[in-house]
Amino acid sequence: MSPQPSNRTQTASAALVIFAKAPVPGQVKTRLCPALTEDEAATLHGSFVLDTLERTKAAASTFKLSFDRVLACAPSSTHVFFRIMEARHGVTLLDQEGDDLGGRMRHTFDQLFARGYRQVCLVGTDVPSLPLAHYRDAFAALTRHDLILGPANDGGYYLIGMTRPHPALFEHIPWSTDQVLALTQQKAAAEGLTTALLPAWNDVDTLEDLHALIEDCVADKKRSKKERVYSTRTAGTLELLAKRLRERLA
Repeated sequence: MSPQPSNRTQTASAALVIFAKAPVPGQVKTRLCPALTEDEAATLHGSFVLDTLERTKAAASTFKLSFDRVLACAPSSTHVFFRIMEARHGVTLLDQEGDDLGGRMRHTFDQLFARGYRQVCLVGTDVPSLPLAHYRDAFAALTRHDLILGPANDGGYYLIGMTRPHPALFEHIPWSTDQVLALTQQKAAAEGLTTALLPAWNDVDTLEDLHALIEDCVADKKRSKKERVYSTRTAGTLELLAKRLRERLA
């Protein structure tokens, strides 16, 4: 029998799912290695998960949004990292289940719609600088459309939301390729779904992505404290990684 989600009372008709892996060295951000060590990659990933938890909470507060936050966990919601996140951030934990990324996302949507949610958005953790307004706009779009997608600049998507299950959107997709978004849009059109798009954004998968993020963070530090996007935790991590990468090239 599958583990059940945390026993938290459903308080809203909408759910925002944060799709996350535990920051286990060797199991996360592996495309950044060997430029980064496995420990460094795991530290960066853990900071991104925290960023997403903090920023989704800030979005709800800033725009007076009503949604329950769900942390979809891999490899298991029993991992101590997720239990700490549950206690500190007030999120519901849910196990990711499925043979591939599409299967895990489909299962997550199915479970939450079965619990009575009428709008469900799922976001990854590789967009630590995603503007808070994107969360507001995603749920607003679902009042007028069947599907909302947040395009990633690598051809994938960083966010997907819908108003009822559409399992076909997750079938026969070559995940982690530049075809993901286009094929998803094609499948949505074939299903007769109306689709809205958020602005494109960079996620962080490759070393090139990481260097771009470091440059963006450097520019962010020049802004006033109230205008800064990056957490001090992630800014510090990126600064340290930039220094180590320079030293390794020397």
